[in-house]
Amino acid sequence: MAAQACGEKGTTTFDDLFGVIEGRRDRWQQLHGLGQAWIAAEAAAKPGEGIVSEARELLAELEPIETYFAYPGALATQVAQDLEAGNARDFARLTRSIARSLLGSSYRRGIGHDRPDKSAADASLLRVPDYAANGREEPLYFELLVVGVGEPESQKRVRHELRRLRRHDDPFHYEPVFVPSFEDAALATIFNFDVQAVVIYDGFPFSSQLGLGTLGEYLGRHLEMKPEQIESASHGIALAEWIYRCRPQLDVYLLTDKAPESLACRLNTQIVRRVFYDVEEFMEIHLAILEGVGQRYATPYFDNLKKYARTPVGTFHALPIARGKSVFKSHWIRDMGEFYGTNLFLAESSATTGGLDSLLEPTGNIRLAQEKAARAFGADRCYFATNGTSTSNKIVSQALCRPGDICLADRNCHKSHHYGFVLAGAEVIYLEAFPLTQYSMYGAVPIATITRALNELKEAGKLDRVRMITLTNCTFDGHMYNVKRVMRECLAIKPDLIFLWDEAWFGFARFDPLHRRRSAMHAAQELRKELAGRARIRVYETNSTHKSMSALRQGSMILVADDDFVEVQEPFEEAYMTHTSTSPNLQIIATIDLARRQMELEGYELTMKMTALAMQIRRQINGHPLISKYFRALTPAEMIPGAFRESGVADYPPAVRWDQMLDAWESDEVALDPTRVTITCGAAGFDGTQFKTLLAERFDIQLNKTSRNSVLVQTNINNTRSDGAHLIQVLCEIASEIDDGQIRATRARQEEFGRRVESLTRDVPELPDFSRFHDAFRADPPGKTPEGLIRDAFYMGYRSEYCEHVALNSEEIDRRLEKGPELVSANFVIPYPPGFPIMVPGQVISREIVTFMRKLDVHEIHGYHAALGLKVFKPTALEQRHQNAPRDERPRDRGRVQSRFPGETELPERAKAATKQEPAETGR
Repeated sequence: MAAQACGEKGTTTFDDLFGVIEGRRDRWQQLHGLGQAWIAAEAAAKPGEGIVSEARELLAELEPIETYFAYPGALATQVAQDLEAGNARDFARLTRSIARSLLGSSYRRGIGHDRPDKSAADASLLRVPDYAANGREEPLYFELLVVGVGEPESQKRVRHELRRLRRHDDPFHYEPVFVPSFEDAALATIFNFDVQAVVIYDGFPFSSQLGLGTLGEYLGRHLEMKPEQIESASHGIALAEWIYRCRPQLDVYLLTDKAPESLACRLNTQIVRRVFYDVEEFMEIHLAILEGVGQRYATPYFDNLKKYARTPVGTFHALPIARGKSVFKSHWIRDMGEFYGTNLFLAESSATTGGLDSLLEPTGNIRLAQEKAARAFGADRCYFATNGTSTSNKIVSQALCRPGDICLADRNCHKSHHYGFVLAGAEVIYLEAFPLTQYSMYGAVPIATITRALNELKEAGKLDRVRMITLTNCTFDGHMYNVKRVMRECLAIKPDLIFLWDEAWFGFARFDPLHRRRSAMHAAQELRKELAGRARIRVYETNSTHKSMSALRQGSMILVADDDFVEVQEPFEEAYMTHTSTSPNLQIIATIDLARRQMELEGYELTMKMTALAMQIRRQINGHPLISKYFRALTPAEMIPGAFRESGVADYPPAVRWDQMLDAWESDEVALDPTRVTITCGAAGFDGTQFKTLLAERFDIQLNKTSRNSVLVQTNINNTRSDGAHLIQVLCEIASEIDDGQIRATRARQEEFGRRVESLTRDVPELPDFSRFHDAFRADPPGKTPEGLIRDAFYMGYRSEYCEHVALNSEEIDRRLEKGPELVSANFVIPYPPGFPIMVPGQVISREIVTFMRKLDVHEIHGYHAALGLKVFKPTALEQRHQNAPRDERPRDRGRVQSRFPGETELPERAKAATKQEPAETGR
């Protein structure tokens, strides 16, 4: 079978890891089409041998895959029998039913596709009760993977016993999937998204007896183990450990008839939920399975909020909108109630009693919800935030960094980090990411750049003052760090370094085994084992739950894996209370709780599907002869310099083999997230802003991030194949219009178009590096380490008498760049795009920065007002500040908070004395 995105029949091939499920559905749809064609051929008295032959080939491809799914199960065997018996109408009817059920997931509402030849007993077991008639919700459906029951008679007995235990009031119903071997269990875990629990019986072989083909080759790479490496007696434990690495959310149960007590005491409860003795304990197994799924399904805060909304409450607190009376009884805003619905208002309150709990000091259901989130995301602790990750970043920075501490940060990180350093009074060293000048964007910070900065601080005797490093993973444009490698190499220099990983766009990574290996919490837990006793693992991750999961805007999480959290717990809680509203939005809290539930139960499926969709979009754009003439989805080779791709992998499958991609994601310094598709539009004559506007206004396609000559298309768990098809159709239409327009255009118009393309694709401005902090905002003499007093510069910029404005295109700027005095920024200047601060308070403005700003053709530049010009410090103010600022001989105590602006008088004696006091370990 050729390793292609689409086979000759237009289906996704089974050697595409992310395309197996869609390929399976596509084949059943094709079988449905063949069934209709077969009936039509018979009606027209035409031969149907070609149809039967094609159907036989499709069923042969489906055969090994279908063993890993409960549905259609035995119905697939019946389809094959109908085909061989020449029963065209039965074949067509059954393939139509299966294809539609798989496409619409109606099989999840019960296996109700009974056939006349079924026994009455089997039919009664499969019949779907009429829950609506009884006023009850239909049970939710999942599948149970049963490993080690190979004999058909044993499978039939187990299936019968489990179905017999069902009750109408069960919240969940499940169907078993039986696999006989380790390899089959591994493939079922990977490909069957409906599996929520696994029961492993003692005594099963390692190798599959199926002809797995390319699936077997992939599995050999993914398992990273061979049968000879595992004793047959420990296959069950090894399989449980592998399932935990692949899908840690699944509940795993071991069944044994050999000393279950000794086995249980050796197992990690994170990996194996429970050990059962004897294979006949069906009731206990059944109840444990339902309880395990139920615990993941439970949403403590949302469940209680629903209960509160159904309770008659008299409200005498300061929230008139609560219960909705002021809305629904209004003569003028009734439409607000009609638009939002009743529950929004019934579920509003400013009270923290009655079971609603307090976000600031949770003791009830919010605390339980946060504990569940911590477990789901692989963290020690989790804190919910209702002000977005911008606030979460400030909380972490203010909690962990103290005046006088040195912090390292990617200069291109989100502006909230820069403001967090200002609030904390940290002295910042900015690290440069590798530039992608042709696309007006930056990548990731090289590990060599980070370790060089740490070693320079060590040589200067300042390593003890280095507190934290802040990096963005993955970046807006999809650059993913090798997180474990970055932290390992940094900890080799400073074993107690704190890491803040901004994973605002990457919260979904925990639930996808491919992305997970590049996530902060996963790396933290692995390094705890690897570096035990040699380093302190202190890792914080912020993620915008609303950016990659089903939460309302501003829903965010702070995840903590800190061996020394007890030392910073008090300042952390202080910072949390500083930035968290005393009136948090209850609906945001509820949706964070719900987002956790969804990701635990179906996050694996959703993230795999969105990755598959992104891969397909990339292939279609770059493989289409007309679209690729004007647009291109950038590959890893184009987004990551070769020096940071040690594997040499330049693209995604099928351009490379899956094992090569897996190796690259395991070892390369930087990898590119396939779900973030950067599409260049410069060759079409559009800058990023123009193209984004065109897509929105004409085609109703909404995007967020742009660069000078590109737009970012990011797939998420909300996207469908229809969305992808719409995007491809629109790109094809636009490309066709450009092509036709160029054919009909005059020579002058063609030349004009060529010049426009040239300016967008070749005549691009150089990306300026961070220059340096002015000496007035340096604690050390020039020539030593480059940390700057960003807070002093920020607040000095508040004093209008110290500042002036200089027009960007003025002769004065050119004169001062050539002859001085230096231009020093008095505030943050952040163009969108590219979205990183090209100036921070206290930074010397270089010629490269001015040139870059003059070439920018964007209209949104935060901190810059064209009518006024650049806000800079007056040279006299800088000179006074430079003369008054104390140098390296001053005390470097952590409690220092004073700032010496020019013209200020000496500090009072009491304040001087305070600056010499040594603070407590957890001092702020």
